[in-house]
Amino acid sequence: MPYLDFYAPNPDYAVTAELTLTPDAEPFDLATYSGITKPYVQYGWLDFSLLGREYRMAVYQSLRLRQMPMYRDYLFLPFKDHTNGDATYGGGRYIDLSIQDFTEGRITVDFNKAYNPYCAFSDGYNCPIPPSENHLELAIEAGEKAFKGEH
Repeated sequence: MPYLDFYAPNPDYAVTAELTLTPDAEPFDLATYSGITKPYVQYGWLDFSLLGREYRMAVYQSLRLRQMPMYRDYLFLPFKDHTNGDATYGGGRYIDLSIQDFTEGRITVDFNKAYNPYCAFSDGYNCPIPPSENHLELAIEAGEKAFKGEH
């Protein structure tokens, strides 16, 4: 029987990130695994320390979602790491953030909340491909693991 599987929660994977806004970022088309694109803009850079090393990731905002009042503050953090294709979904994982969660330019990025895109469970979805700037050179052993069911 298929089931969802997660790493045991680990507080070491909940990090405080410093935001550097990118107000002059140009909108772009983010590629998806289905071949279509989705309109996004880079909201900023998140700088943080994880397991003794420094990292920088881009955080994005969907141009479509920010037109809807209930999703106006929604931010998207797609990433890949060394667990992809083995312990976790090969196409990467995502973390959802909110502009409202920033305090004095900082936010907690909790990799324990990393989840698989819909593409991990079924064909036919348009799941964004994590851009190369969000490919982390370590194994993020936190959050959702690879789906054990048939695809």
